[in-house]
Amino acid sequence: MALQMKHDFSQEAGVWKVRVSGEVDVATAGGLRGLLADLFQEKQSDIVLDMSDLSYIDSTGLGVLIGAYGRMQESGHGIRVEHPRENIAKLLRITSLDRIFCAAEQTE
Repeated sequence: MALQMKHDFSQEAGVWKVRVSGEVDVATAGGLRGLLADLFQEKQSDIVLDMSDLSYIDSTGLGVLIGAYGRMQESGHGIRVEHPRENIAKLLRITSLDRIFCAAEQTE
């Protein structure tokens, strides 16, 4: 399944909101990497990824998130994942990435 991404900047919250759907894998991760870089370059602020419609993410996709997070941390910003499906939430817990990307109430 192809990766689809919709984004907008929330003036009220002061963050980029990105809704991802489909799958993030070796074939589609470049698109996510490019979008995250472009958004952060356009306006340096936190990025919130709504993963409620994301069905799959592999290690390449996780690497994209980790890389973007590292670059954003240099300027005091970060990435937050919201509404991950159970399979993705489990992967984030197993890899301890939930501590970086998820709000406390989502990881319990």
